[in-house]
Amino acid sequence: MRREDIEAFVHFCKKPPPSWIGLKKTPRFIENGLHRVPNPEWRPFVVTLSKTAHSRGERPTAQGFDLSLGSIKEIFAILSTFFNYLLQEEYAPMNPVALIRQKSKFLRKQQGQTKVRRLSVLQWDAVMRLTEHLAETDPHTHERSLFMMSMFYTLYLRISELAASERWEPRMNHFFRDSMDNWWFTTVGKGNKQRDIAVSDSLLNALRRWRKHLKLPPLPTPADTSPLLPRMKGKGPITSTTYIRKIVQFCFDKSIAQLRLEGLEEDADALAEATVHWLRHTGISDDVKRRPREHVRDDAGHSSSATTDKYIDIELTERHRSARHKPVVPQ
Repeated sequence: MRREDIEAFVHFCKKPPPSWIGLKKTPRFIENGLHRVPNPEWRPFVVTLSKTAHSRGERPTAQGFDLSLGSIKEIFAILSTFFNYLLQEEYAPMNPVALIRQKSKFLRKQQGQTKVRRLSVLQWDAVMRLTEHLAETDPHTHERSLFMMSMFYTLYLRISELAASERWEPRMNHFFRDSMDNWWFTTVGKGNKQRDIAVSDSLLNALRRWRKHLKLPPLPTPADTSPLLPRMKGKGPITSTTYIRKIVQFCFDKSIAQLRLEGLEEDADALAEATVHWLRHTGISDDVKRRPREHVRDDAGHSSSATTDKYIDIELTERHRSARHKPVVPQ
């Protein structure tokens, strides 16, 4: 195979046959008793819509398929790994992907920092004010919402780190106090890696409020194995990430409506695009302004400081400040 063959394949992926395009994400295989069988609804390509488009009532169509830059990068990465294997096994004389990746018309190189998708100070303040109001008016439903928001922001948690699963179940005693009287929270994140996160005084107060609502002592002991987020109905912990996502989205939607009432249309429109994961980005971005980046790196579970550096926007702020008063016509 040559460079031209790889280019032809990428062109095919950018415009596949409509029958190859799915309108929703489905697993490639399904469990059928003791066997794993192909899922007839699976398609190799999927149309995705933004949250704003969904809220406007738009529905995905095969004609609306557009291969993202991230997907193209993934195609090149997978093909390159495959051809490197063929080279080592002496099945192929060269890696044609290496030739095309160096100066590819399909890939764009990012100059400078990548944009971190996060909430502004005004948006986050609006979300927290609204969630606190919900907790005061309907504590049975929304004390949980308030505690979850505090956890996402202050501990930079991923949604999978708050939902119970086969590999991890968040419990009350995952909050623990060390010999120096400092509080920590233990979680298991991406790659099944366990880490301890420093707990702030404000989150400790949020924990006290949450436990008071549950009619528990103010702070957990090592013997307290009760679920951190018990179900509203029935026993046991929350296991569904979809349920957690719906709780956060409800708070977002109420905050968007409030911002529109206050005449802050642009902030409301930007918040309409937010997802749960933006709360992790927001917490990290705010903390790197006031904490050593190595501390934020370890709490966030980043494998290197380079990942944490993406959240440092001090240079960007200074760069924009120097450009703000540039005139169109020189004085």
